[in-house]
Amino acid sequence: MTTTLTALGLCVLLLASALTLDAQKRKGKKKQDEEPRPQVLAVLPDPPDAITAESARIVYQVSPLSDKGLLSQQVRDALKALERQLKGASFVKLRAFVAGSGDLRRVKEIVSEEFTERKQPLPVVSTIQVGALPMIGAQVVIEATAMDRKVMNPGLAFFSGTSAKTPGDSIDQLQQAVQKAGVKPTDVLRVTCFLSALDQMLAARTGAAAFPAAAVNFVQMQRLGIEPQVACEAVGRLGVTPPAPVTVTNGTALVNGKMAITETQLAFRNQDDDYRLAFQRLIKTLGGQSASIKDVFWSGTYSLTRPTANKVETIRWEVLDRTHPPAGTSLLFEGLPSTDATAAIELMAIRN
Repeated sequence: MTTTLTALGLCVLLLASALTLDAQKRKGKKKQDEEPRPQVLAVLPDPPDAITAESARIVYQVSPLSDKGLLSQQVRDALKALERQLKGASFVKLRAFVAGSGDLRRVKEIVSEEFTERKQPLPVVSTIQVGALPMIGAQVVIEATAMDRKVMNPGLAFFSGTSAKTPGDSIDQLQQAVQKAGVKPTDVLRVTCFLSALDQMLAARTGAAAFPAAAVNFVQMQRLGIEPQVACEAVGRLGVTPPAPVTVTNGTALVNGKMAITETQLAFRNQDDDYRLAFQRLIKTLGGQSASIKDVFWSGTYSLTRPTANKVETIRWEVLDRTHPPAGTSLLFEGLPSTDATAAIELMAIRN
């Protein structure tokens, strides 16, 4: 009898084990049959169309050139270098000049990734393709406008990039404008020289040494410059506070107050209405920063062809006040972030 019960218990135990094993197999099979849940990546915010900055706290830096890696790595390295140089100042605007065949749209994407990861406010971003940079393998140089914690400037002077045949002539024109504005050479904060050929750079760098404290930048505008051309623009610190929030005279804007700074607005195709639309969008953008087209003291225009530049200039005077023209620079460049774009326009205005 005992033997029979023992055998029966063993059968029950084996049956229970078999049922348990079968249930585990079914459960495992069900898990394998289930499709994995897709990972939802967070959508990165776009950089702002415009931002407000105080002229009294503005500082400038230019990223060092690098030939390491492709465009993405060089952009990230440039941002890290700028962060070290600015020592805690808040980024306001980045103007990136890209050379080579890299995708210009990646610049904004990387800026958004980097600043979102650091939990920092995004700056305005402008991206322009140039013919070349003065280092073999270098694909990007970034100019940074930032706001320091401390008051730095009684006011700022913005100097237009006036075209000349040689670097010496362009620097001479810039020195004269700096002197007329009452800015000391040691108080010039940033100098950008746009060149038609890189063999002009040595002379341009020698001339820019007249401004020893400036962050300097040199770019070749187009790979095949039609004629010799150099235009050096600059920003300087005024020695005294100007009497008015903004005064523009002979291509120099003296500013003291809150500034609305826009990104570059692209214009597509080449009809007059296409350029009018770009200006209309900029006017709307300025309105969001409590500024109007009448408050504009600087305009930058990046065109791809001479006919386009001429059209933009014509439409520009339909919008801006010809009797009080803003300072600014208008030159031809290699490319823009969209293959359909023919020109890009950016503005700075004093806030009401």
